[in-house]
Amino acid sequence: MMALLHAEFVTFARDKAALAFTFLFPILFIIVFGFIMGGKGNPRLGLVLDGVPGTTLLSVLKETGGIAVTRYPDRAALEEGIRKREVDFGLVYDGKALVFVYDPTRVQDNYTFEQTARGISTRFDLARQGALPAVSVREVPVVKASGNWFVRVVPGVIAFSILSAGLFAVSGHLTMMKERRQLDRFLVTPMRPVYLLAAIAGVRLVVAYVSAFLSLLVAILVLHLEFSVDWVRYAVFVPAATIGSMGMGAVIALFVRRPESAGNLANIVAMLMMFLSGIYFPVEVMPSYLRAVSAVLPLTYMADAMRDVTGVMEISAFEFWGITAALLGLGVVLLPLLSRYIVRADRG
Repeated sequence: MMALLHAEFVTFARDKAALAFTFLFPILFIIVFGFIMGGKGNPRLGLVLDGVPGTTLLSVLKETGGIAVTRYPDRAALEEGIRKREVDFGLVYDGKALVFVYDPTRVQDNYTFEQTARGISTRFDLARQGALPAVSVREVPVVKASGNWFVRVVPGVIAFSILSAGLFAVSGHLTMMKERRQLDRFLVTPMRPVYLLAAIAGVRLVVAYVSAFLSLLVAILVLHLEFSVDWVRYAVFVPAATIGSMGMGAVIALFVRRPESAGNLANIVAMLMMFLSGIYFPVEVMPSYLRAVSAVLPLTYMADAMRDVTGVMEISAFEFWGITAALLGLGVVLLPLLSRYIVRADRG
């Protein structure tokens, strides 16, 4: 068994594509998209008070909360600050009207800034009239969740990397061994086929731990994101998710003989899950028929469980352990069951 573990480790270490996809892809994604989108926190407002004290307006902005305000001496300086991305949008007040200034190149972001501007205008009008809002609104979150969009994406990327590692570990690796007739040599030994899958699983468990930890470390040190990791759940969930993903990879290896075809099919499956499982954007914004598809995809639940592990979203203990047990059970059932059909001599 130790010889098998050593052989699998050497094989993985020599596979440059697997190394790059397992370690570099999630880290590069986190760094690139983190610098592009991860820095978004509270909206940054540039403020110009044109010859007026603006006491009421300043009070409204302070009470509004969630807005970082930077003062500018005039509109020209404000527009230059918007152009340089020192602030996200601007507000000029001359005692008569509120004039909001936007960067026309930020088409998608401006929708959010316009919503914020409408809220400021409404509160300012009420404050000038000495009136109170007709309805008092208090935000009560149903579950604990981070307000930073990219903090929620990072655990999803880690879950996707675990899924990919498991899928390719069995589907691509075993079909490559079949094509090279390596399985034929293995089968003349007295070792049972399940031991080969156990060796592959052992190496990939270590790889999954290291890859997930490095991705978290990069997000924390480079992008200064904050996570509250439950290391006990992390230690249990990562191997369970890896074994479950390998079980799914075994299904692909059962039907596909050539490594190129297995890799392509595994890649298609992984990418479809990535786009439909709420990794990039919330499942709630999808059409109802896509939400129904998302509800049956394993990656949806893997991402939610990883967000719970990293402290950016809270799910019930029953739900977390149910997801973990289901993934572990999937791999424990499928790997031994399919090993006799996958690890066999090629009759073709």
